[in-house]
Amino acid sequence: MPDVSIRKTAYSVEEIFHEGGPLPPKSLRRAAGMTVIDNPFAGRYEPDIQWFMEELKPLGLAMAERLVDLLGGADQIEGYGKGAMIGEAGELEHGALWHVPGGYAMRQILDNSNAIVPSNKKVVGVGGRLDVPVTHINASYVRSHFDTMEVGLNDAPKAGEMALILVMTTGGRIHNRMGGLAAEDIVGKDGLR
Repeated sequence: MPDVSIRKTAYSVEEIFHEGGPLPPKSLRRAAGMTVIDNPFAGRYEPDIQWFMEELKPLGLAMAERLVDLLGGADQIEGYGKGAMIGEAGELEHGALWHVPGGYAMRQILDNSNAIVPSNKKVVGVGGRLDVPVTHINASYVRSHFDTMEVGLNDAPKAGEMALILVMTTGGRIHNRMGGLAAEDIVGKDGLR
């Protein structure tokens, strides 16, 4: 990745056993990966930025593979999401460059990942936080998997940086009971149902 200057990476795993109710048959695990990179467009308006998506593709794949490993294999993953935080010298559009490299990387390594990868992005100061949305990997209408994972680092992103984020989960919310399409009833043809 010669044109991607990485300052640091951070990975975290949460394991949720209950949310005040009965213990479920298995815990929910959620993992987030964040890579803080130099923003090559910081401090100026640049009309041609799409080329940078190609440079980010290997990074997206490496991050997705690491999350899969942290959660015990691709067959364990049921939910995903992505996001970007752009330092103050950048603009929102710079974070949009993560849509393709981040989303397609996860879909490439996860079977039955027909659903669009939800995302969030914003311009933040150092220490900013981002709620990354999560949905089921194969059907966006599975309500049990509507979730978010808050991510952030105390020293990132600096003004001339971007923090690129991927999130994966092993299931739906603990104690979900809002009805709708159940994961076991997914048809899997359109990424919605």
